Amino acid sequence: MLLRWLVGIALVYLLVVALAWAFQERLLYLPHMGREPIGTPADRGLAWEPVLLETEDGLALDAWWLPHERPRASLLFLHGNAGNISHRLDSLVQFHRLGFAVLILDYRGYGRSEGRPSEAGLALDAMAGWRWLREEAGQAPEEVVLFGRSLGAAVAAELAEEREAQGERPAAVILESPFRSVPELAQRVYPFLPARWLARFSHDTESHVGGITAPLLVIHSRDDEIIPFAEGEAVYRAARDPKRLLEIRGGHNTGFLESEPDYSEGIDGFLVEVSGLDRPGE
Repeated sequence: MLLRWLVGIALVYLLVVALAWAFQERLLYLPHMGREPIGTPADRGLAWEPVLLETEDGLALDAWWLPHERPRASLLFLHGNAGNISHRLDSLVQFHRLGFAVLILDYRGYGRSEGRPSEAGLALDAMAGWRWLREEAGQAPEEVVLFGRSLGAAVAAELAEEREAQGERPAAVILESPFRSVPELAQRVYPFLPARWLARFSHDTESHVGGITAPLLVIHSRDDEIIPFAEGEAVYRAARDPKRLLEIRGGHNTGFLESEPDYSEGIDGFLVEVSGLDRPGE
């Protein structure tokens, strides 16, 4: 009986391992959690225009361009792994107040964008946003700030490193609630599984920040219930100077609101003191 019991446990464990390997894409990319738009920037009194981005592999991505009357820089907004651009209206208001013109895009498979998400695909999507800012908006690299939240932090870090390797150094990089890499985060979240070896995705933020020389701001909350604060600390330690760590409070999806005004003031101080991006009109 004991042997049968042990064999049963082993079979159940192997089934869990197999399911984790097979369905990890659906655990990482969650476009189905809010595919339909819930509003536009106009609902918050912001001027905007729809943008259709084209990726190098021929997909059409839904995006918004929010101009600013006196921009300190343009910000490329790369969001997290769930929902769509319309779920980021609060952040768009914050960045407008900070003096940014903003381009925010939905990755492939998210919102109204074509395709299906993948690690290589998200990198192409971010590049499509960068290319639009450079070619259509006429922004020089030193006039662009890269912002990534959660999964978007990994995408932003990869884009920043790749662009710097091509001689296009952005004005600054802001990573909010970043994780070290998918394998490391998965092992922390699922300690009972051999998650590092099961992971089919990398999104290695920790590695990419080592190749970034642009001023870097890491933002994280000790209250983050999804990505532990230690993950953000590890990303910060792996980064080069000049860099700054902004500790906020609040949950993973609400910290940027719960921590106002410290959140906006921390970003503003970093931009002025580290990146040399003065406030609009100064």
